[in-house]
Formats: sequence, structure tokens, C-alpha cells
Amino acid sequence: MARRAGVSPTAPYRHFADREALDNAVAVEGFRDLSADLEAASAKLPEAAAPQEVIAALGVAYVAFALRRPAVFRLMFGNECDEADSERVQAAGQLHGMLNQVFERLFPGNSSLSVALWSMAHGLAFLHLDGKLRPQSNNAVAERVQSAVAAIFMLNDKTTAG
Repeated sequence: MARRAGVSPTAPYRHFADREALDNAVAVEGFRDLSADLEAASAKLPEAAAPQEVIAALGVAYVAFALRRPAVFRLMFGNECDEADSERVQAAGQLHGMLNQVFERLFPGNSSLSVALWSMAHGLAFLHLDGKLRPQSNNAVAERVQSAVAAIFMLNDKTTAG
């Protein structure tokens, strides 16, 4: 990371106590950037957007962030939050809170669907990052996310109608 920034490998440690402190700072910025991407995706939608449109837009933004910034995404979610680092815990909590607000607004009292939808986006992100899904264009990845969201909504409609 330091080399890409054009500084010596030890330069970051002038600003951070150790590798964990540096990782936490990068994760905090990642959580903030991901939250901003999700909010921007949501803001582009019309006020009366259907729940499936909202979730698809958030899912596409979530997976796109992971593919655009894979090392940061892995750092954010690949390690447990150190409860001693309140800034990282707070940044992760703000992302979770924002997503929970959206889910609760769209699906009051249906936390199972919320978990399923977030798990789907998160899983798709890691399946792409881990090479389990073949590399595709951004548009093809977005279509995959949208199709997965549509499938979950279709299943949910069938189970709630029956």
C-alpha cells in the first residue's frame, strides 16, 4: 500500500502505532465510503421506487464497491471489529444502521428478509472477489445482482401468498 502511494514501506507507521491501527483506519474509511456509495445509489431512485428497485440499487452499489476496492472490502469484512477501536466499531455500526433503516422502512418487522437480502449482496461480492463467479463487465455483474434480488422477491411473494 505504501509503495502505491509513493512512500517508503515504513512511512505509514509515523502516523499509526502498528499494522492493526493502520488496518482499522483503512477499514473506517472503507465503511464511510461504502455508506456514501449506498446513499448515493439510493438518492438516484425516485421517491416512489418499489422495494425491489431500492434493494437492487443498493445491492449493485455494494457489489460494485467490493469489486472496485477489493483489498479494502476484504479488510472491512474479513476481520472482526476490534471492540477497542471505537472508530471502526462506530463506522461499521453506522453502515449497519443505515441498511437496517432502509430494510425496516421497506419491510417493517421482516428481519429475515433483510438478512437474506444483505447476505445475498455480501455473498455475491465475495463470490466475485474469490473468483467463484467468472469475471464480467460491470453491467453483467449489475444484472446478476438484480436477477438475484428479483429471485428473492419472487420466492418471498410465493411464501407470503401461500
